[in-house]
Amino acid sequence: MEPIRMVDVSLKALTEREAVAKGLVVMKTETLSMIKDGKMPKGDVLATAQVAGIMAAKQTSLIIPLCHPLMLDEVRVEFSLSQQSVEITATVKCTGKTGVEMEALTAVTASALTIYDMCKMVERGITIENIRLVKKSGGKSGTIVLE
Repeated sequence: MEPIRMVDVSLKALTEREAVAKGLVVMKTETLSMIKDGKMPKGDVLATAQVAGIMAAKQTSLIIPLCHPLMLDEVRVEFSLSQQSVEITATVKCTGKTGVEMEALTAVTASALTIYDMCKMVERGITIENIRLVKKSGGKSGTIVLE
């Protein structure tokens, strides 16, 4: 059995890297209306979820055991609201030797969990769905679009 180890990136070139991840938080129309109208008891759900996603991206290497700590250049967390869901899109950029896919996925996950946490007292049936990487660029493999 191979020992657990971080990948050695010391010989890799510094390149501009970007990753985009998405996820969905599904809820009742009434719950989403409360978010839109700013009527959730805990406060501004989307602003809090946005900050949570940014903070989580910055801390990814502390959460995922074999991730390299990275100096991130940009983290954006954006929301698109439909009738019964909040779609989360996280975009992470850096100039480095390894990609930022895990940071983008972590940002989406933390944002989704924050939305759930802030709304669970109003609705227990909220679901978090389809967290996935949709694009990555930079490094040896170039640009890969998955959606």
